[in-house]
Amino acid sequence: MPNPKTPSKARKSDIREANTRQIIAAAEALFAEKGFNGTSTQEIADKAGLPKANVHYYFKTKQDLYAVLLKDILDAWMQDARFFQISDEPEEVLRQYIQAKMEHSFSRPKGSKVWAMEIIQGGPILGKEIKKALVTWDETVTQKIQSWIDRGKIYPVQPQSLLNMIWSSTQYYADYDYQVKALNGNKQLSAAQKKQAVEDVTRLILNGILK
Repeated sequence: MPNPKTPSKARKSDIREANTRQIIAAAEALFAEKGFNGTSTQEIADKAGLPKANVHYYFKTKQDLYAVLLKDILDAWMQDARFFQISDEPEEVLRQYIQAKMEHSFSRPKGSKVWAMEIIQGGPILGKEIKKALVTWDETVTQKIQSWIDRGKIYPVQPQSLLNMIWSSTQYYADYDYQVKALNGNKQLSAAQKKQAVEDVTRLILNGILK
């Protein structure tokens, strides 16, 4: 007969998942504020509300945790780009992609900042696997954009230039949220202002490429 005090495998899995998410969230906030070198494992543990030993149990080193966080951010952005795979209409795909990117910038600005800091510094800690995943994903998306150009669905443009424009326009609201707030009377954007920002960015980009 099973011991009722022994957690089931499912329960252990739930605990592991919850602790892992707590640690990643804490690391994301601290890395965004203080950078990789300025953040200690003890600070991450304290912010997560867990013993330092627990952090090392799930992540052998701070660098391992950082790499997992970067992959988590990249995975979320790749999920945003799922529209490139489920539709072949430029307006529909780009409209939904831009909206998803904007929503992520509003809901997860610290993640965007961590990524930006890593890239600005030349990717000193970015794992090779993450770099490879980023390049592979980018090639898939740029090929889709090129196919639209080849078939006359959008005006000719360097596919990478279009993606760079989308990323810079959408991630601005995360990476420069302090500036956005300062220029908005030192107040966070309201729901209506966020909606208008999404509409503005979408319209400006689509008007530049759609025939």
